[in-house]
Amino acid sequence: MTGSHELPKLSLVLGGARSGKSGLAERLVSATGRPRHYIATAEAWDDEMRARIALHHRQRGPDWVTHEAPRDVAAVLALVPSGAVVLLDCATLWLTNVLLAEGDIPGESAALIAACLACPAPVVVVSNEVGWGIVPDNKLARAFRDHQGRLNQQLAAVSGLVVGVMAGLPMILKTPPGFHHEF
Repeated sequence: MTGSHELPKLSLVLGGARSGKSGLAERLVSATGRPRHYIATAEAWDDEMRARIALHHRQRGPDWVTHEAPRDVAAVLALVPSGAVVLLDCATLWLTNVLLAEGDIPGESAALIAACLACPAPVVVVSNEVGWGIVPDNKLARAFRDHQGRLNQQLAAVSGLVVGVMAGLPMILKTPPGFHHEF
């Protein structure tokens, strides 16, 4: 990547499963040259998920400060120093955790967005675009899809940079004035 390496206050990287969104977000964060903080929202419910989490941790390497925050992302964001940069991966698993805990999704979503905007460091949020698939056949899955779509819209509305990723290719959806990156 070339161009300005400063990120806006909040950036959103969207895509489907295995689209390349996390890799792109990691490159955006790394290009800033700032100390990197990674907020992981996944919970390890089984051996396969534990193995995935361990692999992602190894792939990022030792230069990242990793915070495990399945739901309380705001507490971590408040502690990140202003000279750093944050990668929140991902809003989809965070929303899953809130939904399964029967949390107040609108309230917690608003609090998550407020915490991202209040963070003293730039924040890059990774999230799944789940609206391009078929209408799910059960109430819980439809509710999740609807909540995820609303959360993505809310994040995109307040983000300075929004990038969609499909088949590993970035699609620039929104950029702040003067921002330029070659992906």
